[in-house]
Amino acid sequence: MPERAVDPVFELIKVNNVYLKIVNQRQTKHGDYRKLPSGEHVITINNTLNKYRFLVTLVHEIAHLVAFTKYGRLIKPHGKEWKYTFQQLMLPFIRPEVFPTAILPVVANHFRNPKASSDTDAQFSIALKQFDENDDSKCYVYQLLPGAVFRFRGRTFKVLSKKIKRYVCAEVGTGREFLFQPNAEVEKL
Repeated sequence: MPERAVDPVFELIKVNNVYLKIVNQRQTKHGDYRKLPSGEHVITINNTLNKYRFLVTLVHEIAHLVAFTKYGRLIKPHGKEWKYTFQQLMLPFIRPEVFPTAILPVVANHFRNPKASSDTDAQFSIALKQFDENDDSKCYVYQLLPGAVFRFRGRTFKVLSKKIKRYVCAEVGTGREFLFQPNAEVEKL
């Protein structure tokens, strides 16, 4: 976590009585929030996230807890109440003491209307991924030319074309077409 964010985040954890658990990487999510039958609030965060994505993910999950507490459990998980809460909780962190100046405009833009997943906002996701540990075998779908072949989650695909914001790719074995976000991290073959 960015050094200047540690104390305010620790305060959020303490005030909201959160049990924070760091877990092995999951393919489908960076973190989650659950309220146990005992009333305990549990947030899990993947252990492979860089410090900026860790901060955003943790505050995202705390926003679920705060929104459910304030507005009730019948609100939509990523509805307007959650978005407002997430924006308010992130506001103190959107500063050059926390995020690098180079990505601060992208961070600020993302939080004008935060998405359910930081990966849904391709520009935001790519800005955060530049701080991940380097893996030279990985690249993004948007970096591949039509005809390029890549592996994603154990399956092989070929880039066909760009369709508005996403990329049409065919699975090599079956010919079935799939849409990929531009920031999908893949292994070029």
